[in-house]
Amino acid sequence: METVFTDMVPTQTSGTILCCECGTEISPNPSNMCVDCLRCKVDITEGIPKHGNLMFCKNCDRYLSPPATWISATFESRELLAICLKRIKSSLQRVRLIDAVFIWTEPHSKRIKVKVSVQKEVDKGTFLEQSFIVEFVVHNQMCTDCHRVEAKDFWNSTVQVRQKTTHKKTFYYLEQLILKHRMHQNTTKISNKPNGLDFFYAIKQDARKFTEFLTNILPCRYQTSQKLISHDTHNNTYNYKTSYSVELPPVCKDDIVCLPRKLAQQMGNLSQLLVCIRVTNCIHLIDFTTLQTAEVNGNVYWRTPFFPICSQKSLVSFTVMENERVMNRHVKSGEGASSTKHILSDCWVIKTSELGLHDDYIHTKTHLGHLLKVGDTVMGLDLKNSNVTNDQLEKMKESSLPDVILVKKVFAERQRRRRRRNWKLKHISDGASTDEGYMEFLEDLEEDKEMRKNIDIFIDGDKDIPSSADENEFPSVSLREMLQDLSIKDDVEMGDAGDEQ
Repeated sequence: METVFTDMVPTQTSGTILCCECGTEISPNPSNMCVDCLRCKVDITEGIPKHGNLMFCKNCDRYLSPPATWISATFESRELLAICLKRIKSSLQRVRLIDAVFIWTEPHSKRIKVKVSVQKEVDKGTFLEQSFIVEFVVHNQMCTDCHRVEAKDFWNSTVQVRQKTTHKKTFYYLEQLILKHRMHQNTTKISNKPNGLDFFYAIKQDARKFTEFLTNILPCRYQTSQKLISHDTHNNTYNYKTSYSVELPPVCKDDIVCLPRKLAQQMGNLSQLLVCIRVTNCIHLIDFTTLQTAEVNGNVYWRTPFFPICSQKSLVSFTVMENERVMNRHVKSGEGASSTKHILSDCWVIKTSELGLHDDYIHTKTHLGHLLKVGDTVMGLDLKNSNVTNDQLEKMKESSLPDVILVKKVFAERQRRRRRRNWKLKHISDGASTDEGYMEFLEDLEEDKEMRKNIDIFIDGDKDIPSSADENEFPSVSLREMLQDLSIKDDVEMGDAGDEQ
């Protein structure tokens, strides 16, 4: 008979001891006390403040991060938690931070509660972990940037926009682009100046950003200058005020320009006399004798500048006596792209002031063949009887100059057209302009669909929708191109509106 011996490995079990204070069975530890008794004897959160203050700016929604930094932070965000812990950072150096979370509070109570968990060695290898709540009271205080903005007289950088013209239609267009892209939010002040506007900024980067915005939407150029305000010799710091001088080209919509001969040949063998049909980031020109179009960007314009040969006040009213469409036009070699939205026509006109006095009609070619009919009124330049001073025009042969250049059709009953206008535009300042230049700008928007693509147009609730007869009588803006102007009312008014429903 065989005897089998097996190795018996005894299992090790941890022993327990009694707490020296309350007698509860616990695992052995250097202090021989349970956690509850140890917390009663030792408070590791002693010296850590349980209350604090936070500074909040209502204008820009930022919190003060000591000593002088303002940080954007939303309610119960990581950024706000970091700001709260920074307020008690000096007291947390004696303990080890384990966790920190927000405790929900009413957002309007101006109270923020943070639950903080810390750990500390209390007795020869015994580590105690404890949690406590720190309550912060939010106080309203205006930051330095907002204080300077409210002062209305502080600025660090300025953008000076200038255009040498007799009207402000370009600035009306610029205002709408600024509103659409919200480029006016960081300005401290906007002031009117002769031939332009001044935009003031508290931060240089905002002025730089606005200048780049202008160069993208208009064919402009700019120069930069700095003025030394103060100099700290101890830390070698300088304080400058920066100015950006932006110059816009004097060419506007419905202007007649005379290109240099070399530039006209480079752009598709164009005629030197052209009509400006639109100004966006390029100057859009059309040859009224061939319907050729050209786009002149800012670099090309300022390298070879050209100017209008007359102002809009020099245009004369003509009456169309006969209009025939040109069917077969001789195409010259080297011609560029032609417009498909215009129709070339032979037009016979007479000055409206001389209508009925004689029958000597003036013949001219025009790009407005799709708009003009017999009896219509059109604005144009009587080049034969006008005293025009232009260096490029004087170099042209007199035989190649037309007698009349037609620019723009005039729609009848302008007052009725304005009364039936069921749309509106927003403005940076309170109140809308009512001068004649602004009204002509609104008419240009109605007549040019491409120009309206860059502008936000809103429905005017005070006006009725025009009938189809009115829309056929003169140009108008369709409802598809309009936006709904939403206005947020007070809570009481919204509640009353809900009760009525």
